[in-house]
Amino acid sequence: MEIKVEDEYVDIEGVRLKLSRPNQTGGDWIGQRELLMQLLACWLTVDQTDLPLTPRLIGAPGVGKTQLAIAAAGESQRPLYIYQCTSDTRPEDLLVTPVLAQNGQIAYHASPLVTAMLVGGVCVLDEGNRMNEKSWASLAPLFDQRRYVESIVAGITIAANPNFRAAVTMNQDESTFEIPDYILSRLQPTLPVGFPTKQDELAILQYHLPFAEADMLAMTVEFLQRSHELKLDYSPRDGINMLRYALKRLAQNPAHPMNRDAAWREALECCLGEDALDLEAAADRKRRTLGGDAVPLGLADFFFDSDDPLHPDRDDDDDDDEDIPY
Repeated sequence: MEIKVEDEYVDIEGVRLKLSRPNQTGGDWIGQRELLMQLLACWLTVDQTDLPLTPRLIGAPGVGKTQLAIAAAGESQRPLYIYQCTSDTRPEDLLVTPVLAQNGQIAYHASPLVTAMLVGGVCVLDEGNRMNEKSWASLAPLFDQRRYVESIVAGITIAANPNFRAAVTMNQDESTFEIPDYILSRLQPTLPVGFPTKQDELAILQYHLPFAEADMLAMTVEFLQRSHELKLDYSPRDGINMLRYALKRLAQNPAHPMNRDAAWREALECCLGEDALDLEAAADRKRRTLGGDAVPLGLADFFFDSDDPLHPDRDDDDDDDEDIPY
C-alpha cells in the first residue's frame, strides 16, 4: 500500500488513522560537514536485506542536534516529522491517540512517528532521554529487524515503510532519564555534536542574524569561544538569543541610542545570568562544584575543625609528643 504525504487518512486492519502533517522547518547545517555525512551514512542501505541505523545525536543543549537532523532529512529528500519527548510521554502518545470526534465516535490520530513510518519519512525523536522506559519499550520492535509497532489503543500492528528513517537527539544534562541498555543497543551509533569552531560559530550567527553589525557579532563569538575553552555550556543558541536581545535594546530608542557595550553586557546578564559576566570565575565555581579542587574529607572532618589540636590528622611540626614518657 503506497501512502503519499498529501494523504490525510489511511486504513490499517479496518482502522482509519488520521495522519499528522509534516514539519516544514528548514535551514542549513553550518560547519562540521563530517557530522552530516555520518548521519546520512546511518540512513543508507547497501543491500536489499540491509536495514538503516537509528543514531543518537548527543551534546549540550543548543549546539544544533535537532538542526543537524532537519538538514539531513532535507538532504535525503524525505518529509520531516518531529516528536518532542517529555517525561510524561505515554506509549499511545508516541503511536496512536484516540480522540472524540464531532459525531461522538472515536477517531484515531497517528503520531508524527507513526505517520513518518507510513509515508516513508524521517522522524526526529527530540530529547529522547526525557522519555520514560515504558514509552521506549513500545518502540523496541521498531528499531530492530522487526520494524513495526503495536498500538494497543487501536488494536493494530503498523509496519514501517522501507524508506522510513529516524534519529534521536539527547541532551547531556542532569534532568533526564537513564535509558535502558536494551534500547541503547538499538540506537546506534552515537554521534557526538560538539561546539563549533570560531569560523563556524561566526557563520552560524551571521546566518541567523544577518542584520547584526560586525563588531557585535565579533564580541559574541569571542565570548562563546572563551566559554568553550573553559568547559562552560554556553551554546550558539545562547549567543543568538543574547545578541538578538542586545540588538532590540539598541533599536528601542533611536533618539537616545543605548551604548553598544552596555546593551551587550545587559543582554549577557539577562539572558545567561550573572555567571556569564566573569567566565573565569564561573569556570572556577564549576570545577569546585564538581570536586575538581576539593580535598577528600575524612570522618574526623565532621567532628573537628581543620586547625583543632585534637584533629586526628593534625601534624604539628613543634609537637613534643615524642618526649612524653608513657
